[in-house]
Amino acid sequence: MMIPGMVTFEEGEAFARRMDAEDSLRHFRNEFLFPRHKDGEPVIYLVGNSLGLQPRKAKQYVMEELEDWERLGVEGHFHARHPWLPYHETLTAQTARLVGALPFEVVVMNTLSVNLHLMMVSFYRPTRERFRILVEAGAFPSDMYAVASQARFHGFDPQEAILRLEPRPGEDTLREEDILDTIDRHGPEIALVLMGNVNYLTGQAFNMKAITRAAHERGCRVGFDLAHGAGNLRLSLHDDGPDFAVWCSYKYLNGGPGTLGGVFIHERHAHMPGIPRFEGWWGHDKTTRFQMGPQFVPLPGAEGWQLSNPPILQMAVLRASMELFDQATMTALRLKGDLLTSYLEFLLDRLPPGIVQIITPRELNARGSQLSLRFRKEPKQLLAKLGEAGAFCDFREPDVIRAAPAPLYCSFLDVYRFVRILENHARD
Repeated sequence: MMIPGMVTFEEGEAFARRMDAEDSLRHFRNEFLFPRHKDGEPVIYLVGNSLGLQPRKAKQYVMEELEDWERLGVEGHFHARHPWLPYHETLTAQTARLVGALPFEVVVMNTLSVNLHLMMVSFYRPTRERFRILVEAGAFPSDMYAVASQARFHGFDPQEAILRLEPRPGEDTLREEDILDTIDRHGPEIALVLMGNVNYLTGQAFNMKAITRAAHERGCRVGFDLAHGAGNLRLSLHDDGPDFAVWCSYKYLNGGPGTLGGVFIHERHAHMPGIPRFEGWWGHDKTTRFQMGPQFVPLPGAEGWQLSNPPILQMAVLRASMELFDQATMTALRLKGDLLTSYLEFLLDRLPPGIVQIITPRELNARGSQLSLRFRKEPKQLLAKLGEAGAFCDFREPDVIRAAPAPLYCSFLDVYRFVRILENHARD
């Protein structure tokens, strides 16, 4: 199999080893800590789309902050090695490069669902005529809970307010023309188009620029959930132009379990102090924040949506990972990610007929580093056997096993060995 402009895949282990030897990003693997199998060897870790691995420097960075807290107490806000008062700003430029934004369009804060609610306070402003929210029928449940509760908060019945995009009968993924047609037909009713730019279950990636343009032409606001896109796809949020985006940092971004998320707010909203929002003191103009005045004066840009001073220990872990992304660059990571995922697809296609069905799109521009798989045998039992053999992937209801070779730390040999283990156990 030939990936255009890339490489011709081969089936044997020697090919995987050769690809790893030629991989210019291979040294990043050594910057992460892998769980160990019972034989003492690192596991094959294909669940970076669920929880990324721990960066090797994470413990050091956290310990530095603990030591500075011990040594300085409250003075650490100003005199720590990385002063806590502006600590979140150390992540700003890296985050902007990661998602293709201007620095003042992004901020690291809160968690994904919290940020989604904050964004909907500002950008879901329904009227009697324009009150609907367009979402994927298969969106992540937390997003569905959020939009339903926001509709109820504004006095609308979620059954009427939420417009769901369904795949065509017999298909697993959405067609772009159906998404755009729905926006065109229902545009005057839609207040907000809210989609995951990569669907958590199918791994389908959507054309953010086309969706945004179509929605804006019909007068709709647009937001994206980048939970499975940030650190996975090469993004260009500023140029694509959605009104906002939110993401978490514990999946591909390796920030640790339950860690902080991120927010993008397009620059056209940066200097609109009257835009509805929930206000908090960390979003106040930093030049007068500590005057403790009674009137909220928002910072321009995404920082103006901050509520509280950030948790430094969580940011320290994320900083350890973001440094690696910045060194590797998303351009190089996406190139390797396409190779790894296509190689996995190539090997799966050569398994005996009927063992596995790939439901993720095969077009490179319609997916990231995840393949969603259906098997003829009971998937939960198969998943348990894979784990016992040292191959980690995950299961999502109703019948999907997800395998995600994250390019920052996964190797071609990982992919090869995973498919060999899978073949042995899927035949049973």
